[in-house]
Amino acid sequence: MAGRLAISSEGKLIIECTGEGVVFVEAEEANCVIKDLGDLTKQPDLETLGKLVYDIPGATNMLQIPPLLIQVTKFKCGGFVLGVNVNHCMVDGISAMQFVNAWGETARGMDLSISPVLDRTILRTRNPPKIEYPHHEFDEIEDVSNVTKVYEEEILYESFCFDPDKLELLKKMATSEDGVVKKCSTFEALTAFVWRARSEALGMHMDPNQQTKLLFAVDGRSKFVPPIPKGYFGNAIVFSNALCKVEELVNNPLSFSVGLVGKAIDMVTDSYMRSAIDYFEVKRSRPSLTATLLITTWTRMPFRSADFGWGKPFFFGPVTLPGKEVILFLSHNEESKSINVLLGLPASAMKRFERLMEI
Repeated sequence: MAGRLAISSEGKLIIECTGEGVVFVEAEEANCVIKDLGDLTKQPDLETLGKLVYDIPGATNMLQIPPLLIQVTKFKCGGFVLGVNVNHCMVDGISAMQFVNAWGETARGMDLSISPVLDRTILRTRNPPKIEYPHHEFDEIEDVSNVTKVYEEEILYESFCFDPDKLELLKKMATSEDGVVKKCSTFEALTAFVWRARSEALGMHMDPNQQTKLLFAVDGRSKFVPPIPKGYFGNAIVFSNALCKVEELVNNPLSFSVGLVGKAIDMVTDSYMRSAIDYFEVKRSRPSLTATLLITTWTRMPFRSADFGWGKPFFFGPVTLPGKEVILFLSHNEESKSINVLLGLPASAMKRFERLMEI
């Protein structure tokens, strides 16, 4: 994290261990108290939040930006905000929070509860590479329903709160409609529900030939054989996917889409993940996002365990809105088991999506 990104002679992204250090910025004290930021569990004020995370002025590509930038902003009430800007090429969310929590333990004079494992060869490609599975996450889907045209409208962002009662109702809907699904997780039910609703709201089901793809990251740490050592510092996630016609997704019971999500989770095995690593090494492609929904969930990230000596944080969250293909799942607050669903949609689609959220 103290080095700098570079491109190797083979055209691969590498870290040069220059020892230049992490960029640490202490901002001027804000002329307000933290409560003035408002209710951050709803749609945040991005202009304000953007001032709480430092970026390199004038940088035109990520090679000009250090892997980690930190900004501390103090408020009149005595509270402070820790803004963390980390390059996802370096670490996934779990490793990023492992670093922040270790930093907090060090600040409190404690031994590290989890020591970092820096051996990236654990997830290297096989020699020779072996692509053993179809990797539909990279498939290009044709936009036959012309969703691209809909996105020319103004994009509205909203956050929808699913409290424990609503989440339980979704799970009951998924398991009682036709008896196909016997049980499902909260993630499976909520993901299936918003995937179906977003596809319908965008009008993708109007063309019977339109396909849709669901992408979401699966933590592979415990799924590799043998499991990755605790404390592995890097990216240990793999994208899983589900693919179907939008017409099927919308017209079938919720159990249909829940079943697709469940199968996508179950297919992530050691051999599948090794195949995905080798696929990327051979093809050098990126997942296509046409007619695709990417679910990103922060609900299980150990944000609230970060403690620099003043206790646990009362809030955590992103300072940027998700891209048009992304839905973000966030914890509502520490006391509640509610989940906030944050997304952006064209204005006309957002009206339809709002109605579909009424359960």
